[in-house]
Amino acid sequence: MCRTADLRRAVLAHNDDSARALRAALAARGTVAVNLLSSPGSGKTALLEGELALARERGVPVAALTADLATENDARRLARSGAPVQQVLTDGLCHLEAVMLRGYLAGWLPKDTQVLFVENVGNLVCPAAYDLGESLRVTLASVTEGEDKPLKYPTAFGLAQLVLVTKADIAEAVGFDEVAFLANVAQVNPGVEVVFTSARSGLGTGVLLERALAVRDGREAHRPVMATAPTAFDDPAPDEASDHGHHRHEVPHENSPVPEPGRDRDHGHARDLLGAGAHEHPAVDCP
Repeated sequence: MCRTADLRRAVLAHNDDSARALRAALAARGTVAVNLLSSPGSGKTALLEGELALARERGVPVAALTADLATENDARRLARSGAPVQQVLTDGLCHLEAVMLRGYLAGWLPKDTQVLFVENVGNLVCPAAYDLGESLRVTLASVTEGEDKPLKYPTAFGLAQLVLVTKADIAEAVGFDEVAFLANVAQVNPGVEVVFTSARSGLGTGVLLERALAVRDGREAHRPVMATAPTAFDDPAPDEASDHGHHRHEVPHENSPVPEPGRDRDHGHARDLLGAGAHEHPAVDCP
């Protein structure tokens, strides 16, 4: 048991080092990264699609990286906004890690990007343990998921710097108890801002972008109490700490620079941007 715990700490410590370096590199170029966490079906992609479109309307240079176990469906949706978008296929791995994200961004992220949205794998367990070098961590929950979600997933909600409630337009229809939800969020993360949104009605549209730009401009993000605890990332058991098992598919955008061909800088793997000849890797199951 001790060896397992030591290994977890070592893996997360290595990830944290990579995350700090990536955060500094992004800050040096004026880019703020936003890590979006949620369970599957929360409406995360629909919300992000609206934020990207709004950013483009306002002339704010943004980009998005979206991670899924399979398909490029989300990237195609997000690319309709006109923003540079990259799809990461994890082949079964349930989370992203900082060193992986750095590899995906190398040679791709436009230099003028002010906000980079990272749509993490739909999972509230594994991704919560990994700092990606973000400056704003956002956890989403839909009104259909239950008011006790924050208590069931205390790390995901306890480390959030912003909580978004999605599908608020159907809250009454599904019997969502707003008071209970807010109390549960406050229990695991006192003082965090909770914003209700609806991609269908437009409620809350632009809040995510505004909060990200505020952090870019120097506003200090919420500091969760859990983030000050030395064991904050010890609760979920991380999966294999590997730099493989991932490949990326890019959605063409006229303003995106052409990535360096032939290899993934951080992984050293040959890659085909259209997916041809992609390597297969064993799936890693995660709750």
